[in-house]
Amino acid sequence: MARQIIIHGDYFLDFYKELDIKVKHKIQYVFELIKQVDRVPEKFLSPMSGYDGLYEIKIEYQPNIYRIFCCFDQGQLVVLFNGFQKKTQKTPKNEIEIAMRLKNDYFKLKR
Repeated sequence: MARQIIIHGDYFLDFYKELDIKVKHKIQYVFELIKQVDRVPEKFLSPMSGYDGLYEIKIEYQPNIYRIFCCFDQGQLVVLFNGFQKKTQKTPKNEIEIAMRLKNDYFKLKR
């Protein structure tokens, strides 16, 4: 049973359109993994501890690290929120806050 990926809001697309084509290919590769692999390795997708239901998709390309926040809805639907290039060890708090706000908006709109 394949997962479906959807985008909520414009944050992800604004991030994505600025990326190098090779980074976009790597992101597409990871998206295909998420869609098709039953248990996605934590190297590519892991829960954000302390943030209920928020996950991060991890992409590494050459020396650069990228993160895309998402959540699951009804098990097989992955909802993308925002993405950024990670430049420090700690994930920027403002990016997490944006993701949590988008997640809350998404579920509010669904009701």
